[in-house]
Amino acid sequence: MSLDFMTLSESNTDSYSIGEGLKEESQVGAIETYTAAEFKRPVNKPAIEAAVRTILEAVGENVERDGLLDTPARVARMYEELFSGLRLDPSRHLETTFPEDYDEIVLVRDIPFTSMCEHHLLPFTGVAHVGYLPNGRVVGLSKLARVVEEVARRPQVQERMTQTVADMLEKRLGTKGAAVVIESEHSCMALRGVRKSGTLTVTSSLRGIFRTSPASRAEILSLINKR
Repeated sequence: MSLDFMTLSESNTDSYSIGEGLKEESQVGAIETYTAAEFKRPVNKPAIEAAVRTILEAVGENVERDGLLDTPARVARMYEELFSGLRLDPSRHLETTFPEDYDEIVLVRDIPFTSMCEHHLLPFTGVAHVGYLPNGRVVGLSKLARVVEEVARRPQVQERMTQTVADMLEKRLGTKGAAVVIESEHSCMALRGVRKSGTLTVTSSLRGIFRTSPASRAEILSLINKR
């Protein structure tokens, strides 16, 4: 899929959604959404198990049959894993940087992830492209993938996920520019409702020079588009 956002500088929002035609205003302070206490709060697995039993009974299932006996516990463990990002601060991976006299784009493309749409609690799966223009310091490349992985492990919408990763790059690395583009397929579109499998939703968040300079924006997007 080729992206062309040459007119983005005319917009006042930091997130652009293509595919479902969604647009959402920038959420200020996305990386401060969760308090320190919330990071440490354990998952209440017994409550999840009870809720799963209630749901199964509500749809007409027999929660006592062999195939479902351990399902509530399995679902609780699954949610603990899938939502582990609620108890982590992904930006900590950006704390260790290295001085480097490098003033060109750093881009890690096609970082795979799976996150959970907060509207229907169904997964959306895809890839993230994360790039930045250093301002005298660089970060380990694997750290960018770790940030994406941990940000993905929380209930959210794709627009917010895109902005959150961009916020962390901009604030923790002090970059001259940051760019995050996410492409994913949403189960809530493929399995229910419109039932259009294979439909991609693309969101972007461009900061600094990638937002203000058409030439820099074109360069980073051409690198992302290159296959």
